[in-house]
Amino acid sequence: MREGAKAIDFKLKGVDGKTHSLKDFDTEYVVLYFYPKDLTPGCTIQAITYSKKIDKFKALDATVVGVSRDDTNLHRKFKSACNIKFMLLSDPTNKIHKAYGAYGDKGIFGKGTLRNTYIIKNGKVVRIFKRVKPIEDPDNVINYIKNS
Repeated sequence: MREGAKAIDFKLKGVDGKTHSLKDFDTEYVVLYFYPKDLTPGCTIQAITYSKKIDKFKALDATVVGVSRDDTNLHRKFKSACNIKFMLLSDPTNKIHKAYGAYGDKGIFGKGTLRNTYIIKNGKVVRIFKRVKPIEDPDNVINYIKNS
Protein backbone atom coordinates (compact mmCIF):
# COMPACT_ATOMS: atom_id res chain seq x y z
CA MET A 1 0.00 0.00 0.00
CA ARG A 2 1.25 3.45 -0.83
CA GLU A 3 -0.09 6.98 -0.53
CA GLY A 4 -2.27 7.90 -3.49
CA ALA A 5 -3.31 4.27 -4.08
CA LYS A 6 -6.92 3.16 -4.15
CA ALA A 7 -7.96 1.98 -0.69
CA ILE A 8 -8.60 -1.73 -0.53
CA ASP A 9 -12.17 -2.58 0.37
CA PHE A 10 -12.91 -5.23 2.97
CA LYS A 11 -15.68 -7.18 4.61
CA LEU A 12 -14.88 -7.55 8.30
CA LYS A 13 -17.03 -8.36 11.29
CA GLY A 14 -17.42 -5.50 13.73
CA VAL A 15 -17.81 -5.28 17.47
CA ASP A 16 -21.52 -4.74 16.77
CA GLY A 17 -21.80 -8.21 15.19
CA LYS A 18 -22.38 -6.82 11.68
CA THR A 19 -20.14 -7.13 8.66
CA HIS A 20 -18.64 -3.82 7.55
CA SER A 21 -16.93 -2.64 4.39
CA LEU A 22 -15.05 0.55 3.62
CA LYS A 23 -18.03 2.06 1.80
CA ASP A 24 -20.15 1.76 4.97
CA PHE A 25 -18.26 4.67 6.50
CA ASP A 26 -19.73 7.69 4.73
CA THR A 27 -17.63 10.53 6.14
CA GLU A 28 -15.10 12.56 4.19
CA TYR A 29 -12.21 10.78 5.92
CA VAL A 30 -11.83 7.25 7.24
CA VAL A 31 -9.03 6.76 9.73
CA LEU A 32 -8.20 3.06 9.54
CA TYR A 33 -5.69 2.07 12.18
CA PHE A 34 -4.22 -1.37 12.76
CA TYR A 35 -3.17 -2.43 16.24
CA PRO A 36 -1.75 -5.67 17.67
CA LYS A 37 -3.98 -6.78 20.56
CA ASP A 38 -6.99 -5.75 22.61
CA LEU A 39 -6.48 -4.99 26.31
CA THR A 40 -2.70 -4.59 26.07
CA PRO A 41 -0.96 -1.43 27.33
CA GLY A 42 -0.05 0.30 24.05
CA CYS A 43 -3.27 -0.65 22.30
CA THR A 44 -5.33 0.52 25.26
CA ILE A 45 -3.54 3.89 25.31
CA GLN A 46 -4.10 4.33 21.59
CA ALA A 47 -7.81 3.42 21.74
CA ILE A 48 -8.51 5.59 24.78
CA THR A 49 -6.69 8.54 23.21
CA TYR A 50 -8.71 8.19 20.00
CA SER A 51 -11.90 7.94 22.08
CA LYS A 52 -11.09 11.07 24.09
CA LYS A 53 -10.66 12.98 20.82
CA ILE A 54 -13.61 11.46 18.96
CA ASP A 55 -15.50 14.79 18.88
CA LYS A 56 -12.53 16.40 17.11
CA PHE A 57 -12.65 13.64 14.50
CA LYS A 58 -16.38 14.09 14.04
CA ALA A 59 -15.89 17.85 13.60
CA LEU A 60 -13.42 17.05 10.80
CA ASP A 61 -15.94 14.64 9.20
CA ALA A 62 -13.68 11.69 9.98
CA THR A 63 -14.61 8.19 11.13
CA VAL A 64 -12.13 6.24 13.25
CA VAL A 65 -11.96 2.47 12.75
CA GLY A 66 -9.62 0.14 14.64
CA VAL A 67 -8.60 -3.23 13.18
CA SER A 68 -6.90 -6.14 14.92
CA ARG A 69 -6.80 -9.91 14.63
CA ASP A 70 -8.82 -10.32 17.85
CA ASP A 71 -12.31 -11.81 17.65
CA THR A 72 -15.44 -9.76 18.22
CA ASN A 73 -15.96 -11.19 21.74
CA LEU A 74 -12.64 -9.75 22.88
CA HIS A 75 -13.43 -6.53 20.99
CA ARG A 76 -16.65 -6.19 23.02
CA LYS A 77 -14.73 -6.62 26.29
CA PHE A 78 -12.12 -4.09 25.14
CA LYS A 79 -14.76 -1.58 24.04
CA SER A 80 -16.65 -1.89 27.32
CA ALA A 81 -13.61 -1.88 29.62
CA CYS A 82 -12.04 1.17 27.95
CA ASN A 83 -15.18 3.08 26.88
CA ILE A 84 -14.11 3.00 23.23
CA LYS A 85 -16.31 5.26 21.11
CA PHE A 86 -15.62 3.95 17.60
CA MET A 87 -15.89 0.76 15.55
CA LEU A 88 -13.50 -2.13 16.08
CA LEU A 89 -13.19 -4.69 13.29
CA SER A 90 -11.85 -8.23 13.41
CA ASP A 91 -9.39 -9.54 10.80
CA PRO A 92 -8.52 -13.00 12.18
CA THR A 93 -6.91 -14.24 8.95
CA ASN A 94 -4.64 -11.18 8.54
CA LYS A 95 -5.91 -10.79 4.97
CA ILE A 96 -6.64 -7.06 5.30
CA HIS A 97 -3.59 -6.44 7.49
CA LYS A 98 -1.41 -7.89 4.72
CA ALA A 99 -3.28 -6.08 1.93
CA TYR A 100 -2.65 -2.73 3.64
CA GLY A 101 0.94 -3.55 4.61
CA ALA A 102 0.12 -3.63 8.32
CA TYR A 103 1.62 -7.07 8.87
CA GLY A 104 5.30 -7.85 8.63
CA ASP A 105 8.68 -8.11 10.25
CA LYS A 106 8.85 -6.72 13.78
CA GLY A 107 12.55 -7.39 14.24
CA ILE A 108 13.35 -9.49 17.29
CA PHE A 109 9.61 -10.04 17.84
CA GLY A 110 9.18 -11.94 14.55
CA LYS A 111 6.26 -11.23 12.27
CA GLY A 112 3.10 -9.56 13.44
CA THR A 113 0.81 -6.56 13.25
CA LEU A 114 2.53 -3.29 12.45
CA ARG A 115 0.93 -0.33 14.23
CA ASN A 116 0.08 1.64 11.08
CA THR A 117 -2.62 4.24 10.44
CA TYR A 118 -4.16 4.97 7.03
CA ILE A 119 -6.14 8.10 6.22
CA ILE A 120 -8.58 7.47 3.40
CA LYS A 121 -10.41 10.17 1.44
CA ASN A 122 -12.57 9.65 -1.64
CA GLY A 123 -11.54 6.00 -1.80
CA LYS A 124 -7.81 6.76 -1.83
CA VAL A 125 -5.14 6.43 0.81
CA VAL A 126 -3.98 10.02 1.23
CA ARG A 127 -1.59 9.47 4.16
CA ILE A 128 0.10 6.55 5.87
CA PHE A 129 1.63 6.79 9.32
CA LYS A 130 3.88 3.77 9.90
CA ARG A 131 4.85 2.22 13.24
CA VAL A 132 3.09 4.95 15.17
CA LYS A 133 3.43 5.72 18.85
CA PRO A 134 0.06 5.01 20.51
CA ILE A 135 -0.18 8.27 22.48
CA GLU A 136 0.84 10.47 19.50
CA ASP A 137 -1.11 8.81 16.69
CA PRO A 138 -4.52 10.50 17.16
CA ASP A 139 -3.01 14.01 17.33
CA ASN A 140 -0.84 13.37 14.27
CA VAL A 141 -3.94 12.28 12.34
CA ILE A 142 -5.98 15.29 13.50
CA ASN A 143 -3.17 17.67 12.52
CA TYR A 144 -2.82 16.06 9.10
CA ILE A 145 -6.56 16.31 8.37
CA LYS A 146 -6.76 19.91 9.64
CA ASN A 147 -3.90 20.93 7.38
CA SER A 148 -5.06 19.06 4.28
